[in-house]
Amino acid sequence: MSAVSAGTTALPSGEEIAALGQGTWYLGEDPARREQEIAALRLGVDLGMTLVDTAEMYGDGAAEELVGEAIRGRREEVFLVSKVLPGHADRKGTVAACERSLRRLRTERLDLYLLHWRGRWPLEETLAGFTDLMEAEKIRHWGVSNLDVADMAELTTLPGGDAAAVDQVLYNLSRRGVEWDLLPWCREAGVTVMAYSPIEQARLVEVGALGAVARALGATPAQVALAWVLRQGVAAIPRSGSPDHVRENRGAVDLHLPAEALDALDEAFPPPGGPTSLEML
Repeated sequence: MSAVSAGTTALPSGEEIAALGQGTWYLGEDPARREQEIAALRLGVDLGMTLVDTAEMYGDGAAEELVGEAIRGRREEVFLVSKVLPGHADRKGTVAACERSLRRLRTERLDLYLLHWRGRWPLEETLAGFTDLMEAEKIRHWGVSNLDVADMAELTTLPGGDAAAVDQVLYNLSRRGVEWDLLPWCREAGVTVMAYSPIEQARLVEVGALGAVARALGATPAQVALAWVLRQGVAAIPRSGSPDHVRENRGAVDLHLPAEALDALDEAFPPPGGPTSLEML
């Protein structure tokens, strides 16, 4: 494994994974950027950002192919995550989709396989597919994405449903609704939360209040936004297609947010005052 740490968070099994990882949404879609994106992913692994998240949806498999090339020869260093589309998530479809992802990723197994969001297939069907994949040793853990409290509660009533390792959701300074109920629920149930778009696809860096906090700390807005997410005890998977941005993101791990910075962020980005529907991008 990489000798450099990007912080850790624990799965329900007790296994430690990198708290700061790498997302791949929109990567692999522009041939002119391919070598730079591969270099960015490889640098991220070098810097301890060994959690790499992708999905069959991203570029219709192009992101998975890019990741497969980037981690070639380094598979054992990476905690590899992918996702099944809801339209494929019946029992047989989940298995078939995973096998396609494995071929694109050039690996024999995934460390974590997620239902991308809830669709028309009953959760029982998807869970049966996950069980088949676990028994075939094609995945090590399974979980979900974009499921709110009611969905998670329903999942846990199903046979084996309480074995969900992760709920991956939209969570950042401007999207704090999960703090009202979903985040506490997951903590109580022992489900690890993974935050996608933790910088709101770079839109947060333009917010003046965030910039003011960053200047006071001698950091960048992106680093402050990431450090804030990480201190909530969740994993974060920012996307970055350039080595410079990967280095910038990695700096968030070592950034301390003092009380006055946290107060300023709460004022600019208030926590929820009541239940909020789960947001998605």
